[in-house]
Amino acid sequence: MEILTSRTIRLGLSATDKEQAIRLAGQLLVAEKYVAPEYVLGMLAREVIASNYIGNGVAIPHGRHEDLKYVYQTGVSFVQLPQGVVWEADEKAYLILGLAATSNDISGILSNLLEVLRNPTIIQRLVQTGDPQMIIATLAGRQ
Repeated sequence: MEILTSRTIRLGLSATDKEQAIRLAGQLLVAEKYVAPEYVLGMLAREVIASNYIGNGVAIPHGRHEDLKYVYQTGVSFVQLPQGVVWEADEKAYLILGLAATSNDISGILSNLLEVLRNPTIIQRLVQTGDPQMIIATLAGRQ
């Protein structure tokens, strides 16, 4: 099973706050059986401990170490918020990538995502696209 599929991508959504954005990303992981519903609570708890905002309009919410027991398999969800949602006092997030990974997979997946998402041009394309296949290819490093 691939870690990101068109079933875990939602485009053109809106969120009233970062909690709702995290829930949107988490619910996609739950719906596709990557995680148990309890994992979403861990994603919210992790945000309280330390922000999941990585800059350039991107947040990568994920659970805490103790939430790994709720991960069935490694997966990524992608939520596009064209209007953004306030994440930090002076920062908006436009792309929310929910991450559920086993302890063996997490550092490699984060490294790969960060490599792609450090490019502002790529981020802008991801915020504006309506094509889930382009998102999959881009995040897999094929574009």
